[in-house]
Amino acid sequence: MGYNNLIIDTGNTFHKIAVIDVNNTLHEERVVTELTEDVIDELVLRYAPSKAIVSSTRGDARLSAELLAKRVEFVLCLDSTTPLPIGVDYNRATLGTDRIAAAVGAVEIYGADSPMMIIDAGTAITVDVVEGGVFRGGIISPGVDMRFEALNEKTATLPLCSPKVLSGELPQVGHNTEDAIIFGVMQSVFYEVKGYIEAFCEKNNKNLIIFIGGDAEYFVNQIKSAIFAGRKLIYSGLNRILEYNAENKEI
Repeated sequence: MGYNNLIIDTGNTFHKIAVIDVNNTLHEERVVTELTEDVIDELVLRYAPSKAIVSSTRGDARLSAELLAKRVEFVLCLDSTTPLPIGVDYNRATLGTDRIAAAVGAVEIYGADSPMMIIDAGTAITVDVVEGGVFRGGIISPGVDMRFEALNEKTATLPLCSPKVLSGELPQVGHNTEDAIIFGVMQSVFYEVKGYIEAFCEKNNKNLIIFIGGDAEYFVNQIKSAIFAGRKLIYSGLNRILEYNAENKEI
C-alpha cells in the first residue's frame, strides 16, 4: 500500500495534479490540458497512492473519480455534500470547490485564530472570508482577462489587450487607447481588491490577507500586506479534506 495522496484539481482550463506524502510534502506538481488514463496510470505506477481526491469547478469530477477508483483504494469526489473539517456559513450547493478548498487550506496552514481574507485572482476574482475556522462567505467579480475580453467583444473598435504587472507608482491616465485599456483594467482590479482589504482590516485587528490564483503575479508588487500562497493553499486544503473523510470512514 502506498503512502501518497493524489490530488486532482480541475479548473476552467487545466487539470492541476499534485502528489503529497504522509508528511505533507509535495512530490510532484503537474498541469495538463487533458486528464487521460495514461497520465493517471503513470502517476499511480510511480507513486502508488493509497488515497485520491478529485475536485472540479466545471462539473466533471466524477468522470476522473471513476477512472481513479479502478486503481486507488480510497477515492473522494469533492462536492456540496462532502463532509468538511471547517464550518460553512454559505449555501454549499452554490459554493465552488476551489473556494472551499482554499478556505480549508488556509485554516490548515495558518490556523483558525486569525480572521482571514482569501483573494483568488483567476478566471473570476473571488474574495472570501474565514473567521473562527468557519467559511463566512465572499464576493465574485470578473477576472482580469474577462474584463479585457468584455471591452473588446462588447464594443466595435476597442482592441483586445493583455494584462501587465503593476509596479512602481501607478499611472493615472493612458495617452493612447491601448494604454488606457490596460491601465483601466489593471487599476480597476487593484483598487477593487485594495478596497476589500481596507474594509476587512478596519473590522479585524489581527488578520491575514492571502492572495492566490494565476493572476496574483500581476499585483504582488503593489499589495504589500498579502501573503502570496500560490497553489500550495489549494493542494493543502484538498489533502486535508481527503484525510478528514478517510479518517471518518475508518471510524
